[in-house]
Amino acid sequence: MKFDIKLKNHIWFWGSYFTLNFLRWGAYFNDYPYSFKSNLIEFSLHIPLVYFNLFILVPKYVLKQKYITYTAALIASLFGIYLLKTVLTYYIISENIWPEANREYHPFDINHILAVCIGELYVLAMASSVYLTLTWLRERERNRSLRENQFKIKLKYLENQIQPHFFFNTLNNLYALSLESSDKVPDVIIKLSNLMEYVLYDVKGTKFVPLIKEIDYIQNYIEIEKLRFENVEVTINLESNIEDIVVPPLIFISLVENAFKHGGINNNNLKIKINCKVTNNNMLDFEILNNFVISPNHKSKGGIGLVNTKKRLKLIYKNHFSLKGTTKLNYYIIRLQIPIQNED
Repeated sequence: MKFDIKLKNHIWFWGSYFTLNFLRWGAYFNDYPYSFKSNLIEFSLHIPLVYFNLFILVPKYVLKQKYITYTAALIASLFGIYLLKTVLTYYIISENIWPEANREYHPFDINHILAVCIGELYVLAMASSVYLTLTWLRERERNRSLRENQFKIKLKYLENQIQPHFFFNTLNNLYALSLESSDKVPDVIIKLSNLMEYVLYDVKGTKFVPLIKEIDYIQNYIEIEKLRFENVEVTINLESNIEDIVVPPLIFISLVENAFKHGGINNNNLKIKINCKVTNNNMLDFEILNNFVISPNHKSKGGIGLVNTKKRLKLIYKNHFSLKGTTKLNYYIIRLQIPIQNED
């Protein structure tokens, strides 16, 4: 526990509490001078007791689950407060140590002891509850901020993994073409440069980008892959108005990569179809199909693209998304559904 509430707020609290108590009892007894002196003595004891409890007794005993020791220490503190209040009242205000009562009381009278202790416990409980509530609210805000920072760091980490993964695959393609001394190499380099510009400048530091730009990015990637594959047919169907829709950057590219990577194995006639539409339940439906000529049970080396995509989707949308892969005849189908988000 830390003294992390500003000093001026403590002063305001005790000043307001003292003023209200002074006016209340002054009006009740029609004796404001007595009320002022009485409250001055009481608050000179209330305040040390409250902070002694908050910053010494609670951290030392309550937080360590030493409840019996805490109770004994609190009782001893209350007894000390009782002695001090009785002495100060006797010598400063009146020899009658409890002027508010209807009769005269002597020190260590059981009723007087109970009245003083209950009054101190009342102030202790009220002030402590205010302080602990404010402390809890501040800690909750810190935890929320910490969770947001952790979310951003984790999301950034996944994005940074996806980008090198994509360029690693593309450079491998470029290397294969260079070994063949292909005249396609310059075109690949130019298109790769355009893709890098999008990744390094257009989407850097942005949480969402226009879907149209993502589609353009995918089309540029497809053009690079077409240079590598001799026979590939790619069809893109945009069935809805998507001009104002925004999506997380680079969220679809791993799905497209997967279609080329696994559909192109031993396949001399690769066919890929991409469908993008808005469903009736306000979800963006992105579906990609690719044919294959090997068994769907064929085991290949796994990549990080789809794994990271699932993790990113989980961070961004929690459970409000769907990513499923199915096989139908000789086609592998991946379908991603995410909530619609507009630019405004």
